Amino acid sequence: MNADTSAPSNQRLFVAGHRGMVGDAICRRVANDPSIELLTAGRDVVDLCDAEAVDQYYADNRPDAVVVAAAKVGGIYANSQYPVEFLSQNMKIAMNCVEAAYKQGVRRLLFLGSTCIYPRDAPQPLVESALLSGPLESTNEAYAIAKIAGLKLCQFYRQQYGVMFHSAMPTNLYGPGDNYHPENSHVLPALLRRFHEAKEEQRDSVTIWGSGSPRREFLHVDDLADAVMHLMSASHPPDWVNVGTGEDLTILELAKKIAAVVGFEGEIKTDPSKPDGTPRKVTDVSRLHEMGWRHEIDLDRGLKQTYASFLKEEAESGLRQA
Repeated sequence: MNADTSAPSNQRLFVAGHRGMVGDAICRRVANDPSIELLTAGRDVVDLCDAEAVDQYYADNRPDAVVVAAAKVGGIYANSQYPVEFLSQNMKIAMNCVEAAYKQGVRRLLFLGSTCIYPRDAPQPLVESALLSGPLESTNEAYAIAKIAGLKLCQFYRQQYGVMFHSAMPTNLYGPGDNYHPENSHVLPALLRRFHEAKEEQRDSVTIWGSGSPRREFLHVDDLADAVMHLMSASHPPDWVNVGTGEDLTILELAKKIAAVVGFEGEIKTDPSKPDGTPRKVTDVSRLHEMGWRHEIDLDRGLKQTYASFLKEEAESGLRQA
């Protein structure tokens, strides 16, 4: 844990989206903190897309602080097929959570977005000032626009009304509770599942998409949760800040690390006929480092923890289906 990450004492903290990977990690992070009363509500209690319902929930429960970790998420296929839903639902979540917070006197709000808010061709590493400096990546444009709108809404509320509403933009995340679905998971959990299944089926090789040369950055979700609490206790945080490691590796290097953790000893092949996507995507995290926070879980340790949680989730899923 980084220094000075304790939240203000005796506060009621509402984590919107507590059932997702990020929200769950934040809840774990504060679960044993006696100074925080944790508030959570599933969709059966409050629909975050319903402005009146969100306002009423805030009025009834009086949170002092809010972390907006809720979002409609999906892979490239889902984003391309359902842009209306990705734009409208994510904008509603952002607007409802932020506007109700202002109306009901919430003292502090942190809105979580994604580094997909930055332009497709932004220079690497990605700096916060690159926002709105060029066109977005078309495959997740709707989601990115909604996240930019949420970020700007917080910025303008802070500018116009002096409230402490600000945002954090995490890089690629991994860890407990990730999505391992073979069709719509992100690259790290997808590779972990593929190498696990290849080991179980005693296959000789695994082929990864593309050349394996693109470079990506990965942050353990528990590190993000720690960064969230650090930012929530900062006296003068920036309007938005990148959260990441500032370190990247090639997809092929990642595949080799995952194969070693899983215990797959076969050959790792590449398929250059498949597209690679952006050659490099890594965040500049100097602003967060200047605030006194750095990640603590290196990728090797994080992958071991993640594989252990994957095996546990698989076993529990098997027991439920038995």
